[in-house]
Amino acid sequence: MDSNHAPETTDFTPEYPAAYTALKHRCGMLVCETAIMEHDMLRSALDRADRRILAELQNSGRISNVELAGKVGLSPSPCLARVKQLEDKGVVSRYVALLDPERIGSTVSVFIQISLTNQTEKNLERFEKVVIELPEVMECYLMSGDSDYLLRVVVTDTVALRDFILDKLTKIEAVSSIRSSFSLKQVKYKTALPIEQLWPER
Repeated sequence: MDSNHAPETTDFTPEYPAAYTALKHRCGMLVCETAIMEHDMLRSALDRADRRILAELQNSGRISNVELAGKVGLSPSPCLARVKQLEDKGVVSRYVALLDPERIGSTVSVFIQISLTNQTEKNLERFEKVVIELPEVMECYLMSGDSDYLLRVVVTDTVALRDFILDKLTKIEAVSSIRSSFSLKQVKYKTALPIEQLWPER
């Protein structure tokens, strides 16, 4: 499904990818570099026991501390202290219940590419503020390449998708193009980060 308005010229510097330019506008290079340094320091602070705890918690957030300690080879007290530390640092942000969409009812996953008239800071903030509040939007990414944003949306059917696009997305100021693609089959879906691949043993 396509919905296009008259194109307008973008205002980012050509030598930079659009997403990188937008990031520079929004947080500044110094702030970004500081965040990267803090992120690298946090990664290096996680030892093997921490990584094993994270892997187990991603598989079962309701696992008891005694069982978790047994799986990662720690006694319960140090294991609990490590989990608390990981929570305090924000590495474990929250615990949730994952629902099975097929048991809830008819659902369709749709990937929607959004292009804006231009990538001004005001337009980016306006779009993101609206999208964050839309319950149908499961994921939203600021992209490089042909489109500015990629959304993953869950709706009940094509009628619901049409209403979502016409009543919500097209009403957002500065949206110039909307392109949607249906998911025919979910081949793989996971929520757990690949801990062993992100922190390979050296």
